[in-house]
Amino acid sequence: MLAGKYLSALALYAIMIGLTVLYPGMVMYFARLEWGPVLTGYLGLLLMGATFIAVGVFASSLTENQIVASITTFGVLLIFWILGWSADYAGGTTGKVLQFLSILEHNESFAKGVLETKDILYYLNFTVLALFLTLRSLEARRWKG
Repeated sequence: MLAGKYLSALALYAIMIGLTVLYPGMVMYFARLEWGPVLTGYLGLLLMGATFIAVGVFASSLTENQIVASITTFGVLLIFWILGWSADYAGGTTGKVLQFLSILEHNESFAKGVLETKDILYYLNFTVLALFLTLRSLEARRWKG
């Protein structure tokens, strides 16, 4: 059930992102377009969306109420989004840790057209962790009866 819910949401997200490929196609008609940064940007959006969906599925597994799940998801993702801004003020080692944990910071290299392994692994690990925690949450609920 978890795989079906997650993969169907990810497929819907990928279709929505895929439909926007028309815009670079139109730009290409009028000007020369560098496809490298465009494609890495799409990959970054797909990985970030996969992470967002995994966090949403995890929040959904914690509660029966969809509104509570959506607010929880928004809150968790907002915290990970804001961490990058906090890193600028923290400085030092704390700033580096906060910057590494920030979801937004890992998307910047994709937007620049650079594929960095650390950014890909960040999103994949975050996604796998959220899905693992979802499985544990569902198993705990099943054992409680």
